[in-house]
Amino acid sequence: MSDATTQEQLQAFYYFPSTVYIIEKPEFLADAKAACKKAVAIRKKETKLDEIYPVYMTGNLFEYKGMDKLSEYIGQTAWNILKEQGYAMEGFTTKFAEFWCQEHYKHSAMDQHIHGFGSQIVGFYFTETPKDCSRAVFHDPRSSKVQINLPESDPSQAMPASNMINFEPKPGMLMFTNAWLAHSFTRHASNKPIQFIHFNLYVEPVAQAPVCQNPAEIV
Repeated sequence: MSDATTQEQLQAFYYFPSTVYIIEKPEFLADAKAACKKAVAIRKKETKLDEIYPVYMTGNLFEYKGMDKLSEYIGQTAWNILKEQGYAMEGFTTKFAEFWCQEHYKHSAMDQHIHGFGSQIVGFYFTETPKDCSRAVFHDPRSSKVQINLPESDPSQAMPASNMINFEPKPGMLMFTNAWLAHSFTRHASNKPIQFIHFNLYVEPVAQAPVCQNPAEIV
């Protein structure tokens, strides 16, 4: 059947959403750039830049100035996201699995993937985003839809038919999403590197204080 005009109005109900959260946090940018610069410099002394995968990935950044404030904000925001999504977060806390810098050079990219091993929230904090840099891409997680996909009428528009959504990074931009939502980065076209902090968080029960029971008094 082709398009047909009808007087009936269908009610649309949207369930099982995939959500990407974005907020501008420039107040963390100076310390984040300084931390990444130091961490990447250490990595450059340890290894040469790979011609096939031209990227430096550092160790975790917790030890650097100001990263305690950024990580605290990220950890609390991740907890709030899970709470607002309807998860029973009372009695649970968020913990970092990874919190490291990536610096990608021309022609680098990141293949589509998810983070397992208990991760619940993943995200990025962008520090350097030159012109023609990579875009952050999030992919349709509905495997049954992927199996029977039809051509999109306009891939430039975000619609229920979309297979992926891409975002243009900006310095100071902070992104969060659920760890089950696959992400990737497009090919980096700039002569200057794109740099960002990539983080993964998991959830664990809050440690309960042991109950102290006084021994019975011996009379």
